[in-house]
Amino acid sequence: MPMEGGPRTYDAIVVGARCGGSPTAMLLARRGYRVLLLDRARFPSDTISTHWIWPPGVACLKRWGLYDRLLASNCPSYRTMGLDLGEFRLEGELPPIDGTDEMCAPRRTVLDKLLLDAAAEAGVEVREGFQVAGLVEDDGFIRGIKGHLRGTGEAVERARIVIGADGRNSLVAKIVGAPAYNVRPVLTCAYYAYWRGVSAHLPAHPRPQRLIVSFPTNDGMTITPVILPKDEFPAVRADPDRAIRASLDLVGDFAEPFRQAERVESVRGSGTLPNFFRNPTAMAGLWSVMRAITRTRSWRRASRMRSAARSGWLGRSMRGSRARKRSARHWRIISVAAMSIWPQCTQLAALEPPPPEVLALYVALRHDAIERSRYFGTLGGTVPIPEYYYTPANLQRIVEGVA
Repeated sequence: MPMEGGPRTYDAIVVGARCGGSPTAMLLARRGYRVLLLDRARFPSDTISTHWIWPPGVACLKRWGLYDRLLASNCPSYRTMGLDLGEFRLEGELPPIDGTDEMCAPRRTVLDKLLLDAAAEAGVEVREGFQVAGLVEDDGFIRGIKGHLRGTGEAVERARIVIGADGRNSLVAKIVGAPAYNVRPVLTCAYYAYWRGVSAHLPAHPRPQRLIVSFPTNDGMTITPVILPKDEFPAVRADPDRAIRASLDLVGDFAEPFRQAERVESVRGSGTLPNFFRNPTAMAGLWSVMRAITRTRSWRRASRMRSAARSGWLGRSMRGSRARKRSARHWRIISVAAMSIWPQCTQLAALEPPPPEVLALYVALRHDAIERSRYFGTLGGTVPIPEYYYTPANLQRIVEGVA
């Protein structure tokens, strides 16, 4: 039965209220749709996360009117990126996108609550602590969910569309059998710690079978993610603090400062992070949000999801196959955009030394500030990858420029 208040039908039910779900619900509500947002967690609460928000993600926050709120949470912003290659370093600022070149790395306890509150302010009905147990199907269409608040009986809520934004272990995707594709096996394990009493160093530090990064986050703390080969996961899991500290010792600038720093809270991480895309149009009337590579890409998909929902399943004049085709077309746009970064991500995850042609590029970038900035822009999504930067002709032009 529906929750108290009698029978009702929502335009959309969004399952999962973190970085994918809350913005999607907020954007739909701002368009006048009636939206129900559900999450089994209560907020603020933490979750394992990359933290990083690139300039396109900051541009989203600005467009939504939320960036000043994030800065007010004592989350610093910065503009310079770096890559420490041992013999030399590359540093530069990213080319702006939509007039934005800032980056930031907020705690998820701060960011998720901020996004959830923005959804509620937009008119979204929010239910925290709600456990979704199943979906409601009607004539081959997903028409709602069933579940319960903790300590209450089962409730059934109906909607014209159900959006699954409940993460890589999505119950929604599992129930409808949304297929994964471009699957890559687990390649690494990743752990991170928070510190006080040490200044953040923004360059990434590749080391043999390691990638060590540090950057500032809320309340004057520094976060140090370390990525290691998957084969080391049992040893790292047994003593994550030791693994983090041993990795930091591999970076000359880090050894002494972090020995003196205070580690705050427990070390977090995982060794079971698969790499995949997920088809969201497995069943009529359902979308399932692909696991975010970064918050930035998650928010871009949220905007696309809103457009797809409006022109497809929420379109007043469209039903059946026409709506499915429109929704599938929007997904192809999302997928193509995400795939542009996919080879680069999987190559970095291998933790192997860069091939000679990439080393030649790094050497050339030492002497070309403009192309160095564009290179960092490919990492942050402000410079197109396949259409421009990594074409053979462009790479040859950069390398030969210092020959």
